[in-house]
Amino acid sequence: MVNLETKYLGLTLKNPLVAASSGITSSVKKIVSLAEAGIGAVVLKSLFEEQINNEVTSLLLQDYHNTGYPEAEDYIRNYLRDNSVTRHIKLIEEAKKAVSIPVIASVNCVSASEWTSFAKVFQEAGADALELNIFYVPVDRREGPHVIEQIYADILNKVCRHITIPVSVKIGLYHSNLLSMVDKLKAYGAKGVVMFNRFYEPDIDLDKLEMVSSEIFSSPVEIRHTLRWVGLVSSAVPEIDIAASTGIHDGKAVIKQLLAGASVTQLCSSLYINGNQVINTMLSEITEFMKRWNFKKISDFQGRVSYNKIADPMIYERSQFMKYFSNKGR
Repeated sequence: MVNLETKYLGLTLKNPLVAASSGITSSVKKIVSLAEAGIGAVVLKSLFEEQINNEVTSLLLQDYHNTGYPEAEDYIRNYLRDNSVTRHIKLIEEAKKAVSIPVIASVNCVSASEWTSFAKVFQEAGADALELNIFYVPVDRREGPHVIEQIYADILNKVCRHITIPVSVKIGLYHSNLLSMVDKLKAYGAKGVVMFNRFYEPDIDLDKLEMVSSEIFSSPVEIRHTLRWVGLVSSAVPEIDIAASTGIHDGKAVIKQLLAGASVTQLCSSLYINGNQVINTMLSEITEFMKRWNFKKISDFQGRVSYNKIADPMIYERSQFMKYFSNKGR
């Protein structure tokens, strides 16, 4: 009998499948459905700093009278903020009562402002951990990489001063030195990282000559964006837990990420596309893999094919196709 239990952020999960922060985890009903389907943990739909700030701006612009009264602006800002935070607190409290799996709160923030202080009320509401979803778009060519990295560190540091539950940081692929970035996050208190965030990506409609949104769902081939870095980060910063995300559409993808060194994998697009039944399918695939190789528990093979465990680690460092194409030309 195989044991699918794993550890993530100091929490014990019955399996390495985690429902990512999205509309799929936005209500207690949906969370209960995920738990019944066998998910190992859920990350609640994020509280968005940027979205609430945009709502404030939109309301103020609807009535120009408000812009002339600081008190009116403060009232609108505080009302929207407090209402959003209250809804998130209620979701945490009700989810914790409804399911026995770990419930991870999520905050999507772009600054180390007052938003970071809300982490404490989420902890008090019963959240088992907190995921910080951070994305800063540099638009100033004079802004150096160290400035951008410090923004992430400042947000994390401020949050960790308010709470005692474990914190993970969901980051994007676009950093000048990912290994250094993750090591810095660990130093500032992160217990885990989620690699990688799937951000809004723009596209251009050639019929209308307008900017539009590109495809929102990931595809199975996108696992290649994360696999290399999971293998490298798990070896270079072994003290931090990794949640692999993007391109996780079947059990094979989960197994590959675990072999590279991930602690868990986060599911989003696959749940939207295939429904909750994909959870059981993935768990069956993992179980069959473990039986075939006679692995009794996840730790028996976790990280087995990471950067520092394979005979030729240069495979992780290779960035060109020279060897591949030279063989094809024969």
